[in-house]
Parts: sequence; structure tokens; C-alpha cells
Amino acid sequence: MLPPGLEPIEPLVPLPDRPLQVDVIKRTLPGLAVVSGTLSGVCHAPRPKGAAGQGEGDLLLAVNVWGSSLARQRDTELSLRDGDALFWTRSVAGLGIMRFTPAGFLGCRVARAEVAALLGRLDDTPMCFVPRDTEALQLLVTYARGIAESVPLATPELQRLAVSHMHDLMAAIVAATRGGRAIAEGRGIAAARLRAIMIDIRAHLGDGDLSVAEVAQRQRMTPRYVHKLFENEGFTFSSFVRDQRLAWAHRMLSDPRLADRTIGSIAFDVGFGDLSYFNRTFRRRYGATPGEIRRSALKGDHPRH
Repeated sequence: MLPPGLEPIEPLVPLPDRPLQVDVIKRTLPGLAVVSGTLSGVCHAPRPKGAAGQGEGDLLLAVNVWGSSLARQRDTELSLRDGDALFWTRSVAGLGIMRFTPAGFLGCRVARAEVAALLGRLDDTPMCFVPRDTEALQLLVTYARGIAESVPLATPELQRLAVSHMHDLMAAIVAATRGGRAIAEGRGIAAARLRAIMIDIRAHLGDGDLSVAEVAQRQRMTPRYVHKLFENEGFTFSSFVRDQRLAWAHRMLSDPRLADRTIGSIAFDVGFGDLSYFNRTFRRRYGATPGEIRRSALKGDHPRH
């Protein structure tokens, strides 16, 4: 008998004479399901069309993150090594992914209609191999892991944004297997690249000389392209850096454990070089001065945002 809680990730059938290991995390958002973990000694047999109930038109992607797996559909077999993946639609019958020894996996399921809207007509897709060096696949794995393993996305807006990016990356993967190129330069890849830039910026916020040129060099892009990625989302590189620094300062000022720190030292630590500019922009952003935020925190009041 399989351990409790496995049914939501599709039927798992134990393989004879193999030790069973199942360790999974599942995250479901409107229009997206992401599952990650480790499987061993099982055959993962996704329900085909007609047996799935809702989601019969879904597009599915299975990534063999590490270890080895064997995918089989009728007389066709595919060996999956570290980083390889395959995708298919519910219409594919008789598909099974066997994991004889421990293997890390990542699975994604999205509505086929959402991907078809980015690619045009998307017929029933047979089991299709996606090599590990596919750029869109690498980006999707990073993004999907963040969705599966991070804290829940708090707002419907963030959830919609995350799902939209996953749809884009799935479309990019489909296009790559077709030899397509247009979608690979579309908003799916752009969104993933912008996310990488944002992570880079947050890691270097304390650098008062942080510049778009430095970030672009680390990300192997041109400064012009970095600016364009931000502009496509309706804001700028400099405004993002400023707002991130203000948010960091707000968190520090709201922490009673940091009450012995001067406001000036906090401003400089988060990357502001001009205290007057910091005070002015902070008040404009939060409707209160840094000192007022600190006093509210020390009194146990909820700081204003």
C-alpha cells in the first residue's frame, strides 16, 4: 500500500522487488499544479484522457531533476538522466515513468488552452523528449521550484503572475522541441530573466554604487536589455532598486531589536548615500517619517505602509 496523500499526484504503482520511497511537495494555483520531490520503486502513471475528470486537456511536463528514470509508452522508451524532461497531453494513453532507484523529479500541469494561446494550434502531443540543455527548461525548473518550495503566494495578483510566467515557459519548451524560436525570445523567457535580475539586485542592495551596468555584466546581458525588461513591466531599474531599499529600511526600522541603530546608519546600510533623499522618499512611500515608523514599532503599534 502506498503512503497516505499520494492520490493527488496521479496514480503511483509500486514496482516489484524495489524499495519504495515517496517524498513529495505539491502546490496548486488556479491554472497550475507543481509537484516536486523524490520517488523510488514506483511507476508514475498519469491518468489519460477520459479517466482524469477535470483537466482532460492538460499539458504535462515531467523533469528528471537527478538520478535516472525510464519513460515508456507502448513500444517507445525514453531514458531520462539528470535534467532531462518530457511533456505530453492527457490524450496520450498508456504512458508510465518508472523510477527503479531514487530520483528527484519535478512535475507541472497546465491547461493546454493557455499554452495554445501563446503558440497557436496545439494538437494532441505525444510523449516528447526535452533535453537538459534547453534554456526554457532550465528556467522553468528554477521558477517551479520557487513556487513549490517557497511560502504560499499571498495575493491573487502574485498567483496570476506566477501562473502566467509558467504558461509562458511551458510554451517556450514546446516551441523549442518544435524548433521554434519566436516564443523563446518572448515574454516567458523575458519574465524569467527579469526575475533573475531582481534576485541579483536584492542580493546587492547594500552596495551604494549598485548600477545597471554591474547587474547586466553579472547576468551576461546589455544594460539596454535590462532597462527594456523593466520597462516592459511598467517601471524602471532605478525605481525598483529604490523601492527595494525603502522596504528593507522599513523592515529594519520596524524591528525593536534594532532600536539602537541610528536612522542614518540604517539608510546607509541599505544603500542610500544621501540621508535627506532617504527621508524624503521614505515619507513619500510610507506616509510617515522613519522616526515615526520606529516609534510605532517600539510602542507595539502596527506600522503604517
